[in-house]
Amino acid sequence: MALSIAVATGTQPMGAALATSIGTGSIIEIRSGAKPATPETAASGTLLASITIAGAWTSTLGVLTAADPGAVAPAASGTAGHFRLKQSGGTAVLDGTVTATGGGGDLTLGSTTVTTGVNVDLNAPAITIPA
Repeated sequence: MALSIAVATGTQPMGAALATSIGTGSIIEIRSGAKPATPETAASGTLLASITIAGAWTSTLGVLTAADPGAVAPAASGTAGHFRLKQSGGTAVLDGTVTATGGGGDLTLGSTTVTTGVNVDLNAPAITIPA
């Protein structure tokens, strides 16, 4: 049996606490393959791109958002499968799936194909906190 939590009393406060914990200067790593079991588990897959979020994250109705970090040059070519969000000091906070726009992933890209020489652009990242 799974719990359902009201947005106003559960998801939103959890999102706000998470946004505070992430802080400024966080890093989103786009990686190939399946996400690890937990953020405490060693990173898996090939690091395709590392994107710094200069400002702070905010949470509205359980959706974490940040300002558009701009496009970055990829570190390697491959197929994006998951992401890892880290605090500025490098501590992993959360992992999630990556899909192409409309694919239902925790984070979406225009395409999951990452190619060196072609910048990766997140636009304004948005991550929904599960209810």
